[in-house]
Amino acid sequence: MNEPTNREVATLGGGCFWCLEAAFDQVRGVEEVVSGYSGGFVVNPTYRQVCDGKTGHAEVTQLTFDPAVITFREILEIFFALHDPTTLNRQGGDVGPQYRSAIFYHTPEQKATAQAVIAELNAAQIFDKPIVTEVTGVTRFYPAEDYHQEYYSNNPNQPYCQVVVSPKVAKLRKNFAGKLKREA
Repeated sequence: MNEPTNREVATLGGGCFWCLEAAFDQVRGVEEVVSGYSGGFVVNPTYRQVCDGKTGHAEVTQLTFDPAVITFREILEIFFALHDPTTLNRQGGDVGPQYRSAIFYHTPEQKATAQAVIAELNAAQIFDKPIVTEVTGVTRFYPAEDYHQEYYSNNPNQPYCQVVVSPKVAKLRKNFAGKLKREA
């Protein structure tokens, strides 16, 4: 009989949640990915409210993962490789505070890891500009409406998916092939 393992949760904002969800769905050790909203002040926000940029929320993906298979640090390595953490409140053509780069930590260890990874990336000058990723404690997470869940899987031919999401999934497959689930 297998020993039960502990699971951890990570909440990450890196632009449109469809991109991160599509990528992390394919990562070995990530057991669940839910698109949603975090970091705001409106209770139970809707997509329309969040898109207006006035609720304080970021579009995020919340991952449940097995730290015996993939560490939080490894998740952050993938996270930083898949979006531009140097642009304030924007990812490509998606502009507004809801598209900010953010790590909503769940434990003091996650906070320390996030701060260390950011410091290491800045010191190594991996990006042309300093990282502006917000690192803050998670307060509430609100799952997005059902039609946002597994959006890329359900709508692979939708133009946004073809132009924005597909290249990020291809980048994941190229740069992190050893971390992918077999079916990916």
